[in-house]
Amino acid sequence: MPRKTRGQTTAQIVHTARQQRRTPTPAEEKLWEALRARRLAGLKFRRQHPYGRFILDAFCVEHQLEVEVDGGIHTRPAQAEYDAARTEFLEARGIRVLRFSNDEVEKHLDEVLKRIVEATKASPPNPLS
Repeated sequence: MPRKTRGQTTAQIVHTARQQRRTPTPAEEKLWEALRARRLAGLKFRRQHPYGRFILDAFCVEHQLEVEVDGGIHTRPAQAEYDAARTEFLEARGIRVLRFSNDEVEKHLDEVLKRIVEATKASPPNPLS
């Protein structure tokens, strides 16, 4: 039986998530260094977390918050449409999505981290996590 925080996912998605953990983008790596090991306000994040047919860049189970780091491809219309559908899917399941560009993470990390903390304060922890 799949774990509740994963939704129903496949072995292929889990395998791909593991591969992505080994080869992060520079922006993902920089953000992860700030989030890992409860470094940000004691919040626990999972990196490249499988959820249904998606892989969440950084996921805080306690607050049902996903932090997504978007590269340049996300400005393309087809990708933006896919991203909107993905966000709608996740939000329908109670997961809030925060999106940041690679540029925001690389040049304004302090502001990104501040917005993440504010998002967790906006909603109480999930008692089922």
